[in-house]
Amino acid sequence: MHKIKFRMSGDDLKPRRTRMEIPGWAGQPEKRTDGAHEHAWHCVPFSEYAKYGVEIFYPYKNELRVSTKNGRLILDGDFGSPPDPDRSWPPFRDFGGSYYTYQLLLDLKPEPGYAIKVETHPSFYTDSTGTAPIAVPAIIREWWPMVYFLVFKSPAEGQTHIFRADTPMAQFTMIPAESDVELEPMSFDEAAERELQSRRIHASRETLGADSQWLSTTDTVFDGTYRNIQGAARSATQKK
Repeated sequence: MHKIKFRMSGDDLKPRRTRMEIPGWAGQPEKRTDGAHEHAWHCVPFSEYAKYGVEIFYPYKNELRVSTKNGRLILDGDFGSPPDPDRSWPPFRDFGGSYYTYQLLLDLKPEPGYAIKVETHPSFYTDSTGTAPIAVPAIIREWWPMVYFLVFKSPAEGQTHIFRADTPMAQFTMIPAESDVELEPMSFDEAAERELQSRRIHASRETLGADSQWLSTTDTVFDGTYRNIQGAARSATQKK
């Protein structure tokens, strides 16, 4: 099992493995059945992505509303007096108008050979109000011992991003420190094998997903083909 060690400069921030909040930002606990509305948690690839990292939450009771009016960034929130005289306060600052920063009192240390990737929290992709904060992606190396600061994208003119108590702000994942990936076309045999596998799955879909097919409120047909194959592949891997 891989580990990310963390150090907090304060007690108001508690990182944890990202969880799908149901009910909540991941949707409602509707079963996969005819007439149900599709929710983010119904999608296995998205669910796996969402639970892959470490999430952090807005730790303050006072709500912060970030907006852009007449080209000017407005940070509207009452944070009162600084809890510590040496602490940068308020924790949010304008960063060139198009962005703003948040002083995060957290230091994450990945294992040697890995780095920490900052990501927008997956709840952004399910937000229908346009108020979810947008964390700007970044990669922080293992040797960096300083507490992080996060950069957020400013909302468009007339829009407002809202930070609410105990709501997720961003997500971190541990990735290989060097991206040594090289794109290479498949060989003829590899491509033929993948195509054959694809056709077999397509031809067997009614069987593989027979007990899990359902029609959503938007007349979209869902089934558990991917989910069933994933379970089988995971079981085969664990037996090796």
